[in-house]
Amino acid sequence: MPKIADYTIAGASGTKYTFGIYPRETSWKDVGAVYILTKRTIKQDGGGSHTHVYVGQTQNMNDRHMNHHKVECFDSYNANCIGVFLESSEEKQLEIEADILASGSWPCNG
Repeated sequence: MPKIADYTIAGASGTKYTFGIYPRETSWKDVGAVYILTKRTIKQDGGGSHTHVYVGQTQNMNDRHMNHHKVECFDSYNANCIGVFLESSEEKQLEIEADILASGSWPCNG
């Protein structure tokens, strides 16, 4: 599916991460990434705003996204988008995930 937009999140460290935003049902290749689930709402000016739902990391986007153990939580928050920040290093993924988690509220990470 085509990318909807780019979305930048600042971690607690101040580092900014730009995620490609896609419809939640998008299929993925076996790539490593940090990913976010959001509820995207369309504004009157045609732009979108995002309510944060979940942040995670994986070495295999296809497997993790299609078999996620938090899917019921995603559904309960009406998550309709997935954001992807490609990163092959698991160590770096974990650092980015922790930085973003520390920056705000992610209700399905609780």
